[in-house]
Amino acid sequence: MIFDITYQLLQKELRVRYKNLSLGYLWSLGNPLVFAILYYGIFKVIMKVKIENFSLFLITGLFPWQWFTNSVTVAPWTFMGNASLIKKVIFPRYLLSLVAVGQDLFHFLVSIPVIILFLCIYGKAPSISWIIGIPLLVLIQLALTYGANLFVATINLFFRDMERLIQIGMTFLFYSTPVVFDISMVPEKYRNLIYFNPAASLIISWRDLFLNGHLDWLNIGVAAAWAIFILGIGQFVYNKISWRFAEIL
Repeated sequence: MIFDITYQLLQKELRVRYKNLSLGYLWSLGNPLVFAILYYGIFKVIMKVKIENFSLFLITGLFPWQWFTNSVTVAPWTFMGNASLIKKVIFPRYLLSLVAVGQDLFHFLVSIPVIILFLCIYGKAPSISWIIGIPLLVLIQLALTYGANLFVATINLFFRDMERLIQIGMTFLFYSTPVVFDISMVPEKYRNLIYFNPAASLIISWRDLFLNGHLDWLNIGVAAAWAIFILGIGQFVYNKISWRFAEIL
């Protein structure tokens, strides 16, 4: 039953999102590609950052980052935007967060062929380790992103300034996450601080997998620990106050 509800909600959200758009799902690739071009111009052309295959480097960080940031940024409206549904229909409300994250997961999966295309352009090829690595990292990022969305969506019902705080927080998080820079560019004495960023180890793991076909178990372990921690907090907060949703909305 839960699977059926989730599937129907996800189908509805995707239809609404791309209704009357001629290019449909291709728009999900447009945003990170435009940013990749912008960052290439700033960091490679103007600032002369010495990173090999910089275009490929950028998209292997930007595509998973876009999944994370899009799902967290919409979190304040995950429950608010479905107020009428919550009031009229009895179903597990947390599925709305799962659907919000799920549609961005779909867009991320659609972007993987683009990464493969860029790999081919630069004379590289997908690795056999993708068979294990992609499902594993998808599971970790799904848990992390769902937990963050659920937490923010729940708190926003009681503290309506979350939308502004999330916008500021995600901007700060982006520039402290190795999306447009390599971890080796961080001074060694500060490098371990990157592990206090819940998204950093995940992005590093994705890039290492896509570019080198390598599974760095230290970074994957840190990413998994963050995912479990944030998922636990999100679920705990939701369980404590979800019974008040209908009266607040």
